[in-house]
Formats: sequence, structure tokens, C-alpha cells
Amino acid sequence: MKTKNIMIVGVGGQGTLLASKLLGKLLITKGYDVKVSEVHGMSQRGGSVVTYVRYGDKVYSPIIDRGEADIILSFEMLEAARWLEYLRKGGTVITNSQQTNPMPVITGAAVYPDVLDEKIRALGVNLDCFDALSLANEAGSSKAVNLVLLGRLSKYFDFSEEEWMTAIEQSVPPKFLEINKKAFDLGKNF
Repeated sequence: MKTKNIMIVGVGGQGTLLASKLLGKLLITKGYDVKVSEVHGMSQRGGSVVTYVRYGDKVYSPIIDRGEADIILSFEMLEAARWLEYLRKGGTVITNSQQTNPMPVITGAAVYPDVLDEKIRALGVNLDCFDALSLANEAGSSKAVNLVLLGRLSKYFDFSEEEWMTAIEQSVPPKFLEINKKAFDLGKNF
């Protein structure tokens, strides 16, 4: 199988790393060679975080180059826009419609761009944009956005619900398991 590339992008503290580790575990159980690489850009201070997940028969590098990502899974609209140059032609962006203001916007030095979803679609990008934060809150925790997004991502894979649930059980602490399973389900069935 040709190597597939998924970028998971967001802001520090949103759960991007858990999402990439969970996805990596699932792909390994399916028999793929998997490479996961994390880049933390001031993530503890709300900065950009990007994780590369590459899988296939044989993967030689964990890095995704510009124009190679099959899917960008984004926890925030501006992060989706920021990483678009990495998306391959015909690729898909799955994004939370939530807006998290970066420091220049917070300080008044910049303005958050208007209608980012329309601008992304105008570029010919396959955009799957929805309010993952509301679904996470419905599941019981705003911190479950990562599992809502993984639930949505699961629609793009041919893996069983049981396989996803096993990966969740192996990755999430038991006391948060039910909320996270519900969040995954809400994202999948949105």
C-alpha cells in the first residue's frame, strides 16, 4: 500500500498529541508500518502544534512535505488555513469551526480572518467543517474535542467501531473513558 499521510494540527492543550497517539496505535494494530512525529511550537503557551501520522506497507520517514498530506485534521480554523500548503491536490481538511485567537489577535496587533471556511473552499479544498466543541460539550467535556474529531475522521477509514473503541480504551484514562467514547460517537454520527 502506498504511504498515506495525515497531519493533526491545533493549538497547545487541545489534545492533538493524544489524538495522534490513538490513531497511531490503531494503525499499528491493523498491520501498517506507522511513523508519528510531533512538532511543538510554544505549545505550552497556546502556540501551534502539528503531528505527522504516516502509514503504509513501509514508511521511511515521519515527516510530511508540502503537498503530501491526504488529510489535515484541524482543531481550529486558523490552524487549518495555516497548514493548507501541505495538503495534496484532492486532499481533505476536517476541521473544528472553533476559533482560538492567537497572541497577535489577543494583543490587538492583528485581526482574526473572516469567513475562513469560505476562503478554504474557494481554493478547491474538500472541507469537512463542523462545531466539534459543541459536540464535546454535549458529551460532557470541552476537552473531548479531540475524540469528536477522531470520530469524524473515522468516517474516512474502513475500520470497525470495535477497533476504534479498543484504541480509545488503550489510550484514554479509565475515568474519562465514557465521555471520550460518547464524544467519538457524536463526531462519527454528526
